[in-house]
Amino acid sequence: MKRYLITSLFLALTSGCSNIDSLGFPGVHKIDIQQGNLITDEMIELLRPGLTQSQVQYVMGTPLVVDTFNPSHWDYIYQYRRGDGTFEERKLRVIFDQGRVTRIDQ
Repeated sequence: MKRYLITSLFLALTSGCSNIDSLGFPGVHKIDIQQGNLITDEMIELLRPGLTQSQVQYVMGTPLVVDTFNPSHWDYIYQYRRGDGTFEERKLRVIFDQGRVTRIDQ
């Protein structure tokens, strides 16, 4: 009987640990997480049709994803998850033809 009481007490105490995040437990700090290529409005304004691949790489950095089947498509992806749970994502695709920008998709 004592064993069952200890086991049930242990389960009751540890099952509450999974809900600590939703309670806003004081003293718990969650960090902001940034992933991918930072994409700002200023960077996007510098992009225009006719730029070379090296010029785009100078402005935007190395693309996060280059399509294996179509290397003329460069994808830039940026994700930002704040500690409070809010999430921001930006995507940009630059399409080249003969080494020059033809289209920019957001």
